[in-house]
Amino acid sequence: MSPENIVAVVAALLGLVAPAAGALFQLRTRRGKRIGHRVQMDTAIGSDRGDDRGDDGGGEDGGDGQARLNAPLGLFTDQPGMSNPTLALVRIENTGTSSIADTDYTNPDKNHGLNVVFTGRTVRSVEVIPDPKAAHLLGHFVPVEGKGGLQHSGNTIRLPRVPLNQDQHFKLLVLLSGGRVGSKIDVTGGIQDGKVERTRSMSVDDKPPLFSTLAMGTTIVLAVCLLTLAGIIVFRQPAPPIGCATGELRVVGSTAFAPAMEELADRYAADCPGSVITVDAHGSNEGVRELAEAGGGANKDSPALLALSDGPKPASFTQLREDRVAIAAFALVVNDETDVKNLTIDQIRAIYQGDVVNWKELGGPDLPIRLVSRDANSGTRDLLRRHILDGQGEPAFTSRDCENKNSPQDKIIRCELGSTGEVLKTVARVPGAIGYSELRAAATSKGLHTLNIDGHAPSIEAIGDATYRFTEIEYAYTNGAPVSDSLTSSFLNYVIRGNGQEVLKAFGHLPCYTPDGLKRCQS
Repeated sequence: MSPENIVAVVAALLGLVAPAAGALFQLRTRRGKRIGHRVQMDTAIGSDRGDDRGDDGGGEDGGDGQARLNAPLGLFTDQPGMSNPTLALVRIENTGTSSIADTDYTNPDKNHGLNVVFTGRTVRSVEVIPDPKAAHLLGHFVPVEGKGGLQHSGNTIRLPRVPLNQDQHFKLLVLLSGGRVGSKIDVTGGIQDGKVERTRSMSVDDKPPLFSTLAMGTTIVLAVCLLTLAGIIVFRQPAPPIGCATGELRVVGSTAFAPAMEELADRYAADCPGSVITVDAHGSNEGVRELAEAGGGANKDSPALLALSDGPKPASFTQLREDRVAIAAFALVVNDETDVKNLTIDQIRAIYQGDVVNWKELGGPDLPIRLVSRDANSGTRDLLRRHILDGQGEPAFTSRDCENKNSPQDKIIRCELGSTGEVLKTVARVPGAIGYSELRAAATSKGLHTLNIDGHAPSIEAIGDATYRFTEIEYAYTNGAPVSDSLTSSFLNYVIRGNGQEVLKAFGHLPCYTPDGLKRCQS
């Protein structure tokens, strides 16, 4: 178990246990038969504001009593023996998980179940306010043949054996004299297999806590878990790639694929100390040929060799083993002064056959078309021949500076350069120039723009659905199968199946070992 997995498991268990604990706590506190009582108002009558107090504070019903606070004092003091009048509102409720029947009360008085006692005060009158959803409860408070019902004398109210379903309640609005506001008010009596208990409600001036104790504790623990997990992720040293190997490796071949390989080599070397990977790209054909010529008899002290090729190797190199790395997209690029955005396949072929030599023939400016091409070692050049030019080669070399003909008799202007980077720089510099390049490098270059082919724009999305035809599989070649614990084997696995896939995507390539890439790489 890694540290982050331990923290994640703790957080997950807490997420499961906390709600269950909360439900269990709620069940235990309300389990069985319980009658709760609380004082929701206890106030003097006659003052403007009243000395409004309750044993545990008022509640949601405090407004019922507040309407009587400003009643004229004489309305009550004119009654015989009335002094220091007060009003109290007492709530009686079923707070348990079971219904309470009249037989559940344990009071020896067979007609009454509970007593409400006002210490130091005399009960003058009582009004019963039933639960709005249980108005039928009023019938239990009416004496039958002088027995039962609600009765009061002195400081005590005797309540009938009122059956209460779960969460049902009733209230007593009591007019009192003598004594003082805040004197003890208690409810006595018993419930078989249950209890009578004081409950608490908040007054309108109280502010409820934002979180219960359980919720606050759970929140704190989860926050600690998240902070711990974040700390592990941020400050932990990244794990090296699986099968990390040391040694030296030289990568040759495709210049179009070289930027991605250079990034992959740097990342692998950073994760695997002791590994040295050098990217030395001079073209797909030259790289494959160098690998084939090195063969298995290369100097043991020389670095291992890996060749990248835009497209498959020549059939004659039978000893080379291939791995399919990714689908790479390529693009035709033109100088920005050439106001052409789209070419059909037939128009492209006409350009490279020398049948169209000026952009005005294609709706562009009056500029000569200058072909900026790669040399014979280029896999991208061979890809253009196979996928765009219908197998036909490019015209002969006619220019050294890509701007002027070597001979006045030459029909077109065509130069050859040794790398993708040189092609892009030259196309951006020379008006009327057209060339070809790996897509990401072309899209990020200034002074030029890519061309749509038959209305299809070059993009990584187009690679996946095969609507854009200037694409090719990028191959990695080795001299036979590399040794399993070698740097060559480890680096290939990193590039093809490991974290290197994200680098390939960032460079606009579609890795073969992805759902979309696997389908295209096998076709």
